[in-house]
Amino acid sequence: MPNVQYSPGSLVRARGREWIVLTGSDAEVLRLRPVSGSEEDFAVVHLGLEAEPVTDATFPVPALAQQGGQDSALLLRDALLLSLRRGAGPFRSFGQISVEPRAYQLVPLLMALKLDPVRLLIGDDVGIGKTIEAGLVARELLDRGEIERFTVLCPPHLVDQWLAELEDRFHIRAVAVTAGTANRLERDLPQTESIFSVHRFTVVSLDYIKSDRRRDDFLRACPELVIVDEAHTCAAPGAGRHQRYELLKGLVASGAAAIARHLVMLTATPHSGDEDAFYRLLGLIDARFGTLKDASGKEREELREALSRHFVQRRRPDLDEWKEGHTFPKRETKELTYQLTGAWDRFFEGVLDYCAAVVEAAGGDERRRRLNFWGTLALMRCVASSPAAGAQALRSRARAGEGEFEEDALEERIFDGSSDVLVEDDVEPPLEIEDRALAGLIDEAEKLAGQSGDPKLKLLTDHLGKLIDDGFNPVVFCRYIATAHYLAKHLEGRFGGVKLAVVTGELTSDERKERVEDMGEAERRLLVATDCLSEGVNLQGHFDAVVHYDLSWNPTRHEQREGRVDRFGQKSPVVRATLIYGANNPVDGAVLEVILRKAEKIRQELGVPVPLPDESHSLTQALMRAVFLRHKSDRKQRVLDFSETPEARAIDDRWRDAAIVAKANRTVFAQRRLRPDDVLPEWQKTLSAIGGEGDVERFTGRSLARLGSGLEPLSSTKRRGFKAALAPLPEDVRERLEAEGLTGAPLVDFATPPAPRCRAVQRSHPLVAILAETLLERTLADVRDDAGNGEAPDAGVLGRIGCWVSKDVSEQTTVALLRLRHQLTARRGRVSTLLVEEAAALAWGGVESPRVVEGLDALKLLTLAPLKDPPARVVERVLAKAVNLLSDRIAELEAFTRRRAEALLADHRRVREAADARGSWSVKALLPPDVVGVYVLLPGDR
Repeated sequence: MPNVQYSPGSLVRARGREWIVLTGSDAEVLRLRPVSGSEEDFAVVHLGLEAEPVTDATFPVPALAQQGGQDSALLLRDALLLSLRRGAGPFRSFGQISVEPRAYQLVPLLMALKLDPVRLLIGDDVGIGKTIEAGLVARELLDRGEIERFTVLCPPHLVDQWLAELEDRFHIRAVAVTAGTANRLERDLPQTESIFSVHRFTVVSLDYIKSDRRRDDFLRACPELVIVDEAHTCAAPGAGRHQRYELLKGLVASGAAAIARHLVMLTATPHSGDEDAFYRLLGLIDARFGTLKDASGKEREELREALSRHFVQRRRPDLDEWKEGHTFPKRETKELTYQLTGAWDRFFEGVLDYCAAVVEAAGGDERRRRLNFWGTLALMRCVASSPAAGAQALRSRARAGEGEFEEDALEERIFDGSSDVLVEDDVEPPLEIEDRALAGLIDEAEKLAGQSGDPKLKLLTDHLGKLIDDGFNPVVFCRYIATAHYLAKHLEGRFGGVKLAVVTGELTSDERKERVEDMGEAERRLLVATDCLSEGVNLQGHFDAVVHYDLSWNPTRHEQREGRVDRFGQKSPVVRATLIYGANNPVDGAVLEVILRKAEKIRQELGVPVPLPDESHSLTQALMRAVFLRHKSDRKQRVLDFSETPEARAIDDRWRDAAIVAKANRTVFAQRRLRPDDVLPEWQKTLSAIGGEGDVERFTGRSLARLGSGLEPLSSTKRRGFKAALAPLPEDVRERLEAEGLTGAPLVDFATPPAPRCRAVQRSHPLVAILAETLLERTLADVRDDAGNGEAPDAGVLGRIGCWVSKDVSEQTTVALLRLRHQLTARRGRVSTLLVEEAAALAWGGVESPRVVEGLDALKLLTLAPLKDPPARVVERVLAKAVNLLSDRIAELEAFTRRRAEALLADHRRVREAADARGSWSVKALLPPDVVGVYVLLPGDR
């Protein structure tokens, strides 16, 4: 066996073909990728076992017989750009992602790359794109070789969303670790192994992992990077949340692994009025930041300056300075009231009387008083929602003694969860009230549920008609399952040409997503949903209006509902949000005056929401007691003013204090370190290195046409997207696409979010990747010589050499399309080498003393439209000279490659400056560069 060490990026010949050596090779075993293939086509070669020795190889230069026109040259350029996964430029990862992020979303990434270890708190507003920002950090650290594993910790209802986002946007296939999946994942594992050591990428339910036993197992095998979503829930008080805090604290505690661990925390409410929780969160970044609360003078200023490198928080207005066009829609809000009359009014009056009597007659049993009070609240909420929900709640009371009652669970459901954990249960709560006077109320509720004339429903119907006439596609949010079905029954068929669907907690997570996607088939859409959709499923692709049919007692829930449509990726310039409440419903009045309007006022003043500081619900309970008792004492006064009651003032005082603290913290800790001018140059470099959205759409259409298919625009003039017919493609291409789940004629779109029912196609989507790799493979595998002898080309073989006339050049211009290979070596305790590849070009303008054009400007020359083809004899003479020019200019090509290597190192160091503290980086250009194609543009007057 020859004593040769091949390093990543080297070219070798083995098994009758040429290969590129990949990372992970050593002196005995090589991981190889065909020169004309992708990394997924790699082979493993043991040098000592090969029948023929592995030898050095050179990249084949274009032959005169491999001619093609400008269309072929542009297609080859795009195939080269889009096939590279380990691209150059400031970032290693952008060839691996299926999203084109906004420039402002690069700020957390750039901040993270200036830290080692990465400790980052991202506190951006709802809908700005924190998931994308965290995914960019994870993908970049992976592709820089700085981590091998990572995990996402999140509330259980977000696990599926994270799995989908990681796979769809970042090509990372993670496994879910929840109470329902852990046993299956642990089955057959060796005792020495853990889920987290066997599976590189995991998304973990915080509720599952927080227990002492599971926490210890996780900490022993914890990956190098941990992302924590809804991080504020891990710092808030409470028994379950204390376990979450201890879990995070263990991640960054003493020990070499913990000290080096990367931690990225995400929350839309980092400082929501609870100072202690906020500083506990900061202490997870660095223990020093936990002392900021009591620091003063110079010490406080120094800590604030240090924290600004770790904490980024932007409100939507902060993004205006980025001038990226339409980023977020304008939100138009409206309130509508209805008046209960007739039978509806009498029924509601009877329920109010009943509830007031139950509260008053609770007796001396403390537990029974609590249960009776909560029971009255549950009943009032159901009755105010709809007669169907009221009837369901009253019927459930008759069965309430059949099961064990959990006080805490019922309290959370009645109050719609705490300020930071939103309850997911949309079933009507049982009523723990020992009373026999329910039969009449049940009969009355069921009678009303089956007849027309509901004033609240009529108000909704009229309002939906106006929204639909104005071109909006609304989502109606209600609190209970019975109400959702009640609305659907009465709204079905009411609006011509509008598709109606219902989504409730009766459906699994996958079924909810499928039903929402099915709505995209229709031109006009109306969705009725419970709060099971207020988190975890993004609706901005199909809907642009929200109607709050039921008031939530948790103002955070309202923002979550509206945030499903008013978020990054919403194409409509305006979204509408409508609040519906009863004018003669004192419960609605109290909630609206004292809680919801106060929350909105604080949000408008501060720019971010501040949750109601009422963890035990004691303030809200006092307010509701006042509602029932005041109604009992003054039955004629249905519309009661609660804004000046002692209970309202207590809520106002505590909330105002929390808002003052939040405002002060926002002023102190607002992120001001990175501005657009710091970020946009890096973004432009990245786009030029890997190709943008327009390049992807152009390439996909042209490459499908080249292989016998094409993109067919969808028939509706109002509908974006295309149909991609895959059946006409060559069999081997179809097989590769089928392995990725692409068959038939899928609907695709190149914009984000995609058109309804369309798959979002970006540069690393399997359709694009396979088309690019196919064309590149077939073109570079073409072995014809200058005389045209050799294998006959097929439709997928592109011209590697060509000549045409262009009116956009004033002198003869020769363009060399290049693939540059570099070795990026990191020395940080251990030595690791990455292979970096780059599509580039070098051009010479003129004949006698050529003017050199390089980089992006040279690549753009291949996009210039041709005017005509020159005579065959001219083409033959010009191309022969072009091939000779390449031989004469090899020194220039190599010098250009070295300059690109130096620029790569400078980019790498600039954005990852913190890494130099624990090691060093170097870049080596691999010579000579691969000349993929050579083309000559002749001036139009030639």
